Amino acid sequence: MADRESASSLVARTAAGVSSIDPAQWDACAGDGDPFLSHAFLAALEESGSVGPGTGWQASPILIDDAQGAPLGILPAYFKGHSQGEYVFDHGWADAWERAGGRYYPKLQIAVPFTPVTGKRLLLREDAPPAIASGLIAAAEQLVAQHGLSSAHATFVAPQEVPLFEAAGWLLREDSQFHFENEGYADFEAFLGQLSSEKRKNLRKERRRAQEGLEIVHLTGDAIRPEHWDAFWVFYQDTGARKWGRPYLTRSFFDLAGARMADKILLILALRDGLPIAGALNFIGADTLYGRYWGCTEEVPFLHFELCYYQAIDFALAHGLSRVEAGAQGGHKLVRGYKPVATWSAHHVPHPDFRRAVAQFLAQERAAVSSDREWLSSRTPFKNVD
Repeated sequence: MADRESASSLVARTAAGVSSIDPAQWDACAGDGDPFLSHAFLAALEESGSVGPGTGWQASPILIDDAQGAPLGILPAYFKGHSQGEYVFDHGWADAWERAGGRYYPKLQIAVPFTPVTGKRLLLREDAPPAIASGLIAAAEQLVAQHGLSSAHATFVAPQEVPLFEAAGWLLREDSQFHFENEGYADFEAFLGQLSSEKRKNLRKERRRAQEGLEIVHLTGDAIRPEHWDAFWVFYQDTGARKWGRPYLTRSFFDLAGARMADKILLILALRDGLPIAGALNFIGADTLYGRYWGCTEEVPFLHFELCYYQAIDFALAHGLSRVEAGAQGGHKLVRGYKPVATWSAHHVPHPDFRRAVAQFLAQERAAVSSDREWLSSRTPFKNVD
């Protein structure tokens, strides 16, 4: 309560996008372990036109500065005109709100656009006092009130930050993803050794079939050349059109990201006779490999699993990474060694009646999600639970 009270005396401001903030000052708050929170990634989204006018994502980061005008804390916030690209689905809430005569959009979204990856949402400089975190949450609430917004939503919130949003009265929503956890495996064969014999046999068979007649290459840093981005853009467009109707990211985003953070990118390509036929784009964090996008121009059995899941595990084990996060949803990941883990979002709903309805829904949903994750955990391919 003391932090909440002291937070009310802090002065917050909004900025006209991430690009308007000094990169070093932003990264001093975001840290260097999460590539998606970096100034390079978020500014590339803006400068490429992937977010901004006409996209339904208007960047409006919230900052609290020190006496010299440098940010002590930042909230990566966006005014949203729809609910696409969030991976925490609130379309039902929007429909209910508008059937009751309200206006759900615009709303405030605290997130990394198009990125279902758990991470910090309260970006604090190392010397920031504790009240800054509560101050950022309070500032988001004030922004909702000032603009007459229906709600604010912080999605894929880091577990250590969940209590801060809960203490501020935000409603919590629980969901699940599938992550690979490195239990100290020396290599992929050591990982397979922990699976039941049937599952181990199936995975080996999938890998053989997927790799037959193909060369698979891992590219990062300067090894990623313009022609590789040209090939991946074709893959991404195809997948994006089938999944979302139109791709979220523009072509120039990949050029900007490649120029500014290539050492944080892993591009896995499948080549037939030297030409790319499929690819998977990953980002490299301090201890995690994040799988983001995939696509192909030739259908090959099990190639999606090979590039997105098995090759990611190979890379993580070879580079001592603790975890692979292969994106949202996908129960098919379970039999391939990816275990269910909880993810969290927090929701500020100021209207009392609507808040009550959402709270009731979330309580029922949370029980079902928790039960489902417990059931899934008992169905992993590992020998100790097989």
